[in-house]
Amino acid sequence: MTQGSYKQFCPVAMAAEILCTRWTVVLLRELIAGSTRFNDLRRGVPRMSPALLSQRLKELEAAGVIARVGLARDPGLFEYRLTEAGRELEPLIEAFGIWGQRWIESDLSLQHLDVQLLMWDMRRNLDLTPMPEGRSVIQFLYPELPHSQRSWWLLINPEVEADLCSTNPGFDVDLYVSSDLRTMTAIWMGLDTVRSAISAQRLMLTGDPGLAADMQCWLGLSPFAKERKLAS
Repeated sequence: MTQGSYKQFCPVAMAAEILCTRWTVVLLRELIAGSTRFNDLRRGVPRMSPALLSQRLKELEAAGVIARVGLARDPGLFEYRLTEAGRELEPLIEAFGIWGQRWIESDLSLQHLDVQLLMWDMRRNLDLTPMPEGRSVIQFLYPELPHSQRSWWLLINPEVEADLCSTNPGFDVDLYVSSDLRTMTAIWMGLDTVRSAISAQRLMLTGDPGLAADMQCWLGLSPFAKERKLAS
């Protein structure tokens, strides 16, 4: 399935031929995180071209890692679901993330900022426990970014999946969150905190005092944020 081959019978080499092509591990991260639709996968790998995404999905399907399943309610749509072989990769992908969080220097990690990926990750890892009943609208503002990337809205209802909008959804905003992208990424990765960012005036919260006070809780953080940095 790959252009090159190690030509070794070793299972490590054979597995690497499937898993170590460019973007494949990152794509598996998205599938394991629960994305199943093509457009949702694109939002999780925004720098990956649609053509390459389609190619990698076909390769993973051919390898038996995922299955493309048609939706009964809409025959024209498909989902990509992990097979048993694909689900067995979850500890491997988690180990990649743990190793990266522990051993990649913070400054190096924070050189690769991506607002779309950050907001998409934040949306799916929210902790809805401290959220009030009904809909809450939280607008994130990144003043230093181009206008098209500057504003993002999280529409949160504890009873349904949170929604992310990059255009104004037309609802009243309950909480405005203004920050530079590096600061918000550092908070998300567990390298900074809401409290310290506010104290240093790198983060400004305006609106509902309850939502503001609980932000460190409902933000959820990266699944790897709890891992302690070991790199100097």
